[in-house]
Amino acid sequence: MATQQAGRESAGPAGSTVRAGELEVGFIDEGEGPPLVLVHGGESDRTQFATLRARLGAGIRAVSYDQRDSGITVNPPVPYTLEVLADDLAAFLDALGLRRAHLLGTSFGGAVAQHAALRHPERVASLVLVATTPSFAIGSEAIDELLNMTHEERQKAAPEFFFTPEGQAELRARPVRTLTARTPEQSARRHEVARQHEVRDRLAEIAAPTLIVHGTADRLAPYDGAVLMEQRIPNAALRSIDGGRHGIAVEFADTVGRWVREFLGVDAA
Repeated sequence: MATQQAGRESAGPAGSTVRAGELEVGFIDEGEGPPLVLVHGGESDRTQFATLRARLGAGIRAVSYDQRDSGITVNPPVPYTLEVLADDLAAFLDALGLRRAHLLGTSFGGAVAQHAALRHPERVASLVLVATTPSFAIGSEAIDELLNMTHEERQKAAPEFFFTPEGQAELRARPVRTLTARTPEQSARRHEVARQHEVRDRLAEIAAPTLIVHGTADRLAPYDGAVLMEQRIPNAALRSIDGGRHGIAVEFADTVGRWVREFLGVDAA
């Protein structure tokens, strides 16, 4: 716990760093209560959860961190796998002095969370899988369409993939950063990892209680994948946002935050 407290004391508004295995990991650690580790998407970083974090409210210790090739994390410039990212997450928990934690992963981060639950079940108290999939082969055409764009093109196209028309109108009035710039080499490594994600035949091995939150109009992680996860993960429940797209953790943060609190039992007497 001494390591954990030291890391928290040194954290500034943008976060801090901690040594975890071979990485220097950037993270933001806020709040008190059961630890909930927020695992960001493929094109994002630890700052992705600013909107959702505010909606989670009191009674939750919300920790977001930068994966390899993301944010301020420093890692060797070599290829890696989802298994490596799952092991990185376990090492990050060690660095914070956390034996177990709840995990919330969005999109690519949900894939990392699934692999963590499979490789390190004793470390995962529960899973919240938001706008994610058991395989990026589901919806691969839309994913390829987005990833084949330049970063500037993706920035322009992202609102259509992520938000409803109402959400896009609000975004124009109150901009939210949805994508994080990376070098071409960093992006290529992460895109290759996403293509490897395939756990449809292993979902029954996930032992952690699981909440699945999904938009019915998500093109990047189609709703069929969420239904499959609910069917195959033994202790899973699916909560749907009608018409929601890939950015439900931002556009519908009030709803997602409330469901997460209910799932974790934070408000229980």
